[in-house]
Amino acid sequence: MISIGILALQGAFAEHAQKLNRLGVDPFYIRQLSDLDNEYHGLILPGGESTVQGKLLKDLHLFNPLKSKIEAGLPVLGTCAGLILLAEKLVEDETVHFGTLPVTVQRNAYGRQLGSFERQAHMAHLGEVPMTFIRAPYVSAIGKGVDILAQVDGRVVAVQYQNQLGLAFHPELTDSDVVHDYFIELCHQYKDKAS
Repeated sequence: MISIGILALQGAFAEHAQKLNRLGVDPFYIRQLSDLDNEYHGLILPGGESTVQGKLLKDLHLFNPLKSKIEAGLPVLGTCAGLILLAEKLVEDETVHFGTLPVTVQRNAYGRQLGSFERQAHMAHLGEVPMTFIRAPYVSAIGKGVDILAQVDGRVVAVQYQNQLGLAFHPELTDSDVVHDYFIELCHQYKDKAS
């Protein structure tokens, strides 16, 4: 049985938990340092406000232990703000949070008129996937070893680098489970290698 931690400081963490529960995985919320005493095989960084999440990660002393786990190969799914937390670089912003995913991200990239929208697009390994975008970022540049998983309107909206998945959209807000299924499989593989 695998266990997946969900950063639950702010943002859309409950929807991720509901998805995982439906898929037979028992998640736990990460809100304080002692929560990291749990054994876990994956981490979800949800949508929300990346600046607030980044500050709270440091204030609550969660930042360094989580960064070390990600760098050591822990599977991580970053959606929207979570993608920003993982990114090595942000356009016109000196802020770097974990910086473990070698991509450059443009924040709030779609402007107010397209603050929220939905698309159906092909995603590598998964086929057609419904995608919900909410004041979404996108990936404007990728580094070595990064695979582009999906593009919408010519913009990269999903990438994978080793065990890190970065998505500009919210898979937890759709009826489709394929993204979470894919992530759970990464977590199983990680657990199998570690044991």
